[in-house]
Amino acid sequence: MLQLVAKHGTVTAAAQVLNYTPSAVSHQLRQLSADLGVELVVPQGRRIRLTAAAHTVLRHAETLYAQWERARVELAALADEPSGPFTLCGFSTAATHLLPPAAADLRDSFPGLTVRLLEAEPARCFDLLLAGEADLALVIVTADTPPLSDRRFDQQPLLDDPLDLVTPAGHPLTERPSVTLSDAANEPWIVSKSGSTYHHLVTTACMAAGFSPDIAHYADEWDTGTAFVAHGFGVSLVPRLARLHSHWPITRIPLRGEPTPARRILAATRMGARENPTIARALGTITATASHILPDAEI
Repeated sequence: MLQLVAKHGTVTAAAQVLNYTPSAVSHQLRQLSADLGVELVVPQGRRIRLTAAAHTVLRHAETLYAQWERARVELAALADEPSGPFTLCGFSTAATHLLPPAAADLRDSFPGLTVRLLEAEPARCFDLLLAGEADLALVIVTADTPPLSDRRFDQQPLLDDPLDLVTPAGHPLTERPSVTLSDAANEPWIVSKSGSTYHHLVTTACMAAGFSPDIAHYADEWDTGTAFVAHGFGVSLVPRLARLHSHWPITRIPLRGEPTPARRILAATRMGARENPTIARALGTITATASHILPDAEI
């Protein structure tokens, strides 16, 4: 609870992540403070400020939790087979194409395991890991995700998912043997709402290519954005992993040049948990699925 309060700045926000009431979180923080004999939080406007003692506790908590995860790995290795709850979470495309095969394999192979799937934005995935509500997360790096150096998590690259340019069928760019992202600099663009992972991904890729996209329309779902493109309202970027309906009159164009936009997908666990046999089994299935779907991707 203290870790989540430190991240989100308020008891209310931490309570929402944990699915507790704010009063329950406040009570636990007061109990922790009493047990340790130090003041941990003080009011600061509408938020709260962590004391020096709280930061000391958090620094040691990272080590303690990582060691506890390593102990769980050793205990799991002694069991005949995995059992109990196990939760996988990930952003929408991963939750559609990569997680279900892994979850089905675990469910069918280990009857004592209760497998759960959650679709969540990357930042939310890290909250779920921290709260103990998820065991393995597939995420992409965004401005809101923790750095790789964050000692609370083990984040390992899983694969690079290239972004393709999607244009209406018959668009002039489809006549070229290859295109760069900057070739579409003067096109109207279709992206998702501001603040979303996909919006950040597209705008960052365009700026790296030397232009700011002229955003004409907004669509949060791949199918919706594809329909906009099919009717001539602009162009969009779509990850190779995303499947599009073949009946739309569109052309999907692989991009070349530097930078060639791609999203790096990471597998994230709590620090110390990666060698858990169940997690290792799930990652093996996920990697095999990704290799089948994206045979040319860097995995």
